[in-house]
Order: sequence, then structure tokens, then C-alpha cells
Amino acid sequence: MIIKALVENTSVSEEYKNEHGLCLYIETLNHKLLFDLGASSLFAENAKKLGVDLSEVDLVVISHGHYDHGGGLKAFLNVNAKAKIYVNRQAFAKHYANRPGGEKVYIGLDEALMQSERLIFAGEHFIIDEELELFSNIKGRKLISSGNQDLLMELSGLLVQDDFSHEQNLIINEGGKTLLVAGCAHNGIVNIIDHMIEIKHSPPHYVIGGFHLYSRSADKYEDPALINLIGLYLKDTGSFCYTCHCTGIEAYQRLKEIMSEKIKYLSTGSQFKILS
Repeated sequence: MIIKALVENTSVSEEYKNEHGLCLYIETLNHKLLFDLGASSLFAENAKKLGVDLSEVDLVVISHGHYDHGGGLKAFLNVNAKAKIYVNRQAFAKHYANRPGGEKVYIGLDEALMQSERLIFAGEHFIIDEELELFSNIKGRKLISSGNQDLLMELSGLLVQDDFSHEQNLIINEGGKTLLVAGCAHNGIVNIIDHMIEIKHSPPHYVIGGFHLYSRSADKYEDPALINLIGLYLKDTGSFCYTCHCTGIEAYQRLKEIMSEKIKYLSTGSQFKILS
């Protein structure tokens, strides 16, 4: 399995531009897929530099309804004529973020793109094939990021706190190994892994994604005690973690102190292989 980070908040070098967003290229035995599409068309620029032919991508997963994960959808539809895009239907609801001073900023997806015939709206456990499956509807509420309080959704004309029912996660099954890919883990990476264990009866061998330990809206990290508990949980699973995006560098460094060699940071331009 080959993973290349096309978009992330940081870069491995000046060769790759970065933005607040996430886009991962993952090549499995049966698929060439993108997980999330970043905030803009930047993923396409970096794809060329990383030797990724976007016209050959056969599948896309958008983790949730925020622009930094699906803002590149229109650009992708323009450069790829065949891939199906798997998304939760609720991802196209109206989503907002609180900004300093009480301003409410729209951070949702382009609703006009919801009409694309290439979209497939996934349910709470959606099996794509023997290699790929999606799940959502996370019920656990342990060790949730306080930054979620600044993220809102429109419900019956009112803005209420987002419940993140639109967030989905990807499981890749290959060669007896499982890889969990999460976008921002707004539902809590601990609860997401717990839910996966219910489905697969064991924790993932690998985890990739943001853990939402840094709030861009508030420019604030989560309480170190919360980060420590998450780090201890992840260490106990035995999973190897590649984290990025909304985890934040300072939170990653704290996790690294706890998890040692079991966690690495994934920047724009990073590429690696997972052997079956």
C-alpha cells in the first residue's frame, strides 16, 4: 500500500505548497483513491510533483462536510471523469465556525455539487468491496475535543452545535492488515477506534488522520491532560499512527513523548509504504 500526502497544513520542503486542509492519495492492491480533497485545487498541483495521475483515481472518500476536506471537489471533477465520490448525505448541510468577536463563518461544501451523478451517499456502515468499507454514526463521547463547541450546523433555520453525524471514516483491509483513515476525528479518535473494534473485533494495525487537538477557530490547543489520555489509549491499542492536519504540531509532540516510535507526523509531500 502506497500513501502520499497531497495536502496538509505543513510541508516536507518548500517544493510543496501547503494549506489548512487534508488530501491523501492511497494506492491499494485494487484501488487508486483519494481520501479528502483539501480546501482548494492545490492537491492537483502537488499530485503532479508526487507523480500521481489524478485521471487514474477510481474512488474518492470525503470524510465530512467542511471545506478543508471537500473544497477541492469541483477541481477534482474537472480533472477526473470516472471516480465515484463517497460522502455522507448530511455533509452537504450548512456548516459554520465561530470566529473571534462572535463572527459566524461558513465552512461547508459547495451545495451545487450535491447534484453530481458521481456522488454516492454512504450509510452508517457501507461496504464498498472486500478491501474498503466506511462507517459513521459514532455514539461514544469519551475524550472529545472542546474545539467542537465552535463548530455549528444549521438545523430548522437555527445554528446549533454540530453533532458530526456527517463524519465518516475509512477502513482499508489488505493482506491481513487493517488501516483506519480519519479526516478530523471530530467524534474523537478514541470513540472512532472503539467503534471500529465493534465492527472488526480488533483495533487497526495503522491509523492515519487528524485528531482535532488544535482549534483553528480559537487558535488553541486542547488541555494537555486530554492529549495525554488519548496518547495512552492509542499506545495501548498497539496501532501505528500517522497524524496530521488538525492534531497540531505541539499536540503531536506531546503524543510523541507518550507513544515514542508508534507515531509519526504526515506533512504535504510525505510518502511511504505499508507492507502487507
